[in-house]
Amino acid sequence: MLKIVIAGGFGAGKTTAVGAVSEITPLSTEEYMTEASADVDSLAGIEAKETTTVAFDFGRLSLPDAPMPLELFLFGTPGQDRFVDLWYDLARGAVGAVVLVDTRRLESSFTPVSFFEDIGLPFVVAVNQFDGAHRYHPQQVRTALELPASVPVVTCDARDTNHVAGVLLTLVDHAANNAATTRAGHAPSTTLQDA
Repeated sequence: MLKIVIAGGFGAGKTTAVGAVSEITPLSTEEYMTEASADVDSLAGIEAKETTTVAFDFGRLSLPDAPMPLELFLFGTPGQDRFVDLWYDLARGAVGAVVLVDTRRLESSFTPVSFFEDIGLPFVVAVNQFDGAHRYHPQQVRTALELPASVPVVTCDARDTNHVAGVLLTLVDHAANNAATTRAGHAPSTTLQDA
């Protein structure tokens, strides 16, 4: 059993991604947005968005046919920066994270990237390819986010079960490689030790 965090900026597709792969009805804490949040939650580029996650999303995915059978517990974070304190709780015991990126609002990706870098949790970046959004090569996204070569950057459609499952497998592989490097003599990650 592995705990995975799915993070990203406001409106990046986290709830959609959890729902796309969860084999159970996902737990969702989506609430309708109100005028009270208009001054703090910019809808520029996502004007059709009507709801937002206020705590977390939860889903489960079993992969019995993987080289080593896996059961993934997926925790989607709320996207707004004001919820970062909650991210610490959601990340506790996780083996890694997926940072979903919306290139229409790339600036919202810097907070989750910095968060996982700061706590030392392995992560991958998944560029969510929204309909009508310009397509960027993963290397362009890597450069824009100033990511080291060791962080995988992939593209996906958060609505597509196979795409999201592929991103999760990329993360599991990345986290396993990171743990193997740690065992080979590099500084241990306390986050992985908690898992």
